[in-house]
Amino acid sequence: MNSVNILVIDAQGGGIGRQLVAAVKKAFPEDRVTAVGTNSIAAANMLKAGADFVATGENAVVVNCGRADVIVAPIGAVIADAMLGEITPAMARAAGQSRAKRILLPIGHCDNVVAGVRELSMSQLVQEAVECLRAAREDCGRQRK
Repeated sequence: MNSVNILVIDAQGGGIGRQLVAAVKKAFPEDRVTAVGTNSIAAANMLKAGADFVATGENAVVVNCGRADVIVAPIGAVIADAMLGEITPAMARAAGQSRAKRILLPIGHCDNVVAGVRELSMSQLVQEAVECLRAAREDCGRQRK
């Protein structure tokens, strides 16, 4: 299978993104992982976790959402003003309208709660995201043929 362009988006301290990048690179080392932080701290933490490319800010989110095959992020990445206001309307729109498959972690912070979702530890959520990514990668491969 050809490599897949995976975009990880995170905000604040980048802790969730750091865990996602590390898990994705471990599971799929041949894939290109671009990490975009809404701020430089989030971006730096995802770089330390092994992202292939790292960028910061609104325009980086917008541009890379258009290039991604799969977006992996906390659910707040598609909700304007989420993550303590770090997700701008343009960021949320770009992630939500991207042609990429979205794998969203149901993080219940910042007044966003997803009903019907069971409580999992961050480690469990990251592992579920990797399993969803495994299926998404297969879909990407079929679409390219």
